[in-house]
Amino acid sequence: MHRTIGLGYLLIISANLYQPISFGSKKSSDPLSEAKAAADRGESYKAVKLATAVLAVSPDLPHAYYLRGRENFRRGRISESVSDFDQFVHLRPDLESQQWERGLSYYYAGEFEKGAKQFELYQSYHDNDVENSVWRYLCIARAEGLKRARETLLPIQHDPRVPMMEIYDMFRGKATPEDILKVAHTGQPTKEQLNVRLFYAELYIGLFYVSENNYLLSKKHLLAATKHRLNHYMWNVARYHASILSKPK
Repeated sequence: MHRTIGLGYLLIISANLYQPISFGSKKSSDPLSEAKAAADRGESYKAVKLATAVLAVSPDLPHAYYLRGRENFRRGRISESVSDFDQFVHLRPDLESQQWERGLSYYYAGEFEKGAKQFELYQSYHDNDVENSVWRYLCIARAEGLKRARETLLPIQHDPRVPMMEIYDMFRGKATPEDILKVAHTGQPTKEQLNVRLFYAELYIGLFYVSENNYLLSKKHLLAATKHRLNHYMWNVARYHASILSKPK
């Protein structure tokens, strides 16, 4: 969930082991390639329209559902995103364990138990991604309460990204938001590196306060995260959640 990437290659997994999916034809006239190009440019509406046209002709093409699921999420069409990811998994059950995007869509659809199960499954694929553990925590907190979320926090030993282990410690109750922001500035990072670090710091501090039902601080930090612009799926997560908190109650 962490590298700054475009969508020239659509990716099935996150964390430290990205793997591109082969979509077959690379011809510029291929509608699915055009949909990928539109997604890469941030043109989600066009990407969804093109992917839908592909599925009208080839309704069993799994990667078109995957692409459309991602772009529906970016458009804030959460139920449609869930449906697309579910169909992708139906057609490619061998890739279910890698579907972290599906877990995110479940969370925002209010399907917290399904989200928790999806992140548990991803842990069996890659067990050193703090973000996976945190999102399962967030799902469990909503479904069963904070006590249960803390008791069942998935163990992470070494996520090398700064400040991920401090974020993990915050959800364990062993670090504060101030600790995370301090660590993000250590080691003389470049401007680009600091932007990435601060994005993830602000995102997960904001989500921590979401789990604590602290509306003002969650909104503050999630809005701060959106100011650290990244060409990455998780930036869209921050933007979407910030938009939810910014709506009149």
